[in-house]
Amino acid sequence: MMLTPQPSGSRTALSNYARIAGIVCCVPEAVCDNSVFNEQFGVGAQQVTKMTGVLERRIARPEVTTADLCEIAANQLLVSSHLQASDIDALIFVSQTPNYRLPATACELQHKLGLPTATPAFDVNLGCSGYPYGLWLGSMMIETGAADRVLILVGDTISKIVANDDRSTAMLFGDCGSATLLERSETANPMHFILGTDGSGAQNLIVPKGGFRTHEERDLRNENPLDKLFMDGGEIFNFTLKAVPQLVNALRAVGLKEDEDFDHYLFHQANAFMIKHLVKKAKIPPEKAPINIDRFGNTSSATLPLLIVDTCRELAMSKDGGKFGMFGFGVGYSWAGCSTQLRDLYCADLVIAA
Repeated sequence: MMLTPQPSGSRTALSNYARIAGIVCCVPEAVCDNSVFNEQFGVGAQQVTKMTGVLERRIARPEVTTADLCEIAANQLLVSSHLQASDIDALIFVSQTPNYRLPATACELQHKLGLPTATPAFDVNLGCSGYPYGLWLGSMMIETGAADRVLILVGDTISKIVANDDRSTAMLFGDCGSATLLERSETANPMHFILGTDGSGAQNLIVPKGGFRTHEERDLRNENPLDKLFMDGGEIFNFTLKAVPQLVNALRAVGLKEDEDFDHYLFHQANAFMIKHLVKKAKIPPEKAPINIDRFGNTSSATLPLLIVDTCRELAMSKDGGKFGMFGFGVGYSWAGCSTQLRDLYCADLVIAA
């Protein structure tokens, strides 16, 4: 795995032997239509819908966790890929909504999925940029020879940590779990990564309470209970418009040849207005940047795999496939991009959890 500094404040990485072999996403059966907020928020509800583009979302039942959704996705992935649990060498769980503060949810999932006890399994606490980061970590394990097959479980149930009377978040977030199989291949196309962090914005998208930092005084910006999500939408918007165009250009520079372009630009589904603005600014044909936030909301770390199985399944499963640029950005602040060829996948399935 090659890692080199980038002038823009990011780093680039290259993997030559890892390929995405299959993806399954699992969303809850229950649909929340955002029109239910019209009475509660009045005109404000219509303004939020216009800005975010979210018409409906999938919401997990109180007893269903992110790990449950990822477990369903993982089991389906193993079946569709004709693999046994013993074929998996490592497990990475990427989420901001784990089962517990400890132990690591990945340990529970190793046991529930029946993976060998020799399986390294660990959690990664990332949200919006989490999917490319998970792919990078899994690719690094394959690149170094530590594993031949890595199961990357990525998802969030952010609906459980939003305040129902907070207009900025209550109408935005949906729930989803995903499973991605990375496997070693001598004929894999190169996977390029761009990775970066700016923790100066950490307080702008945060759940203040629940860890071990004492909050004696409430942030004057934040009227929510401290165990609920706070988002400064204006600051997040400003960060996105500054960081993401640079991320797009950087990934184009390392991931594309002079005469190439991505078949699809997959953006984290944070906000429809924001995505359309980024697409226009980066001079991307709109048809190359699919949007599904209207039906699923912002599913945090799971938006990118959900976009693939929902809008790009046919291309990703075809023999020749296509060139994909994936862009995750947000909470942290953190950002990550991944350039890869998706082709001949074992599966690209969307499962509805009962």
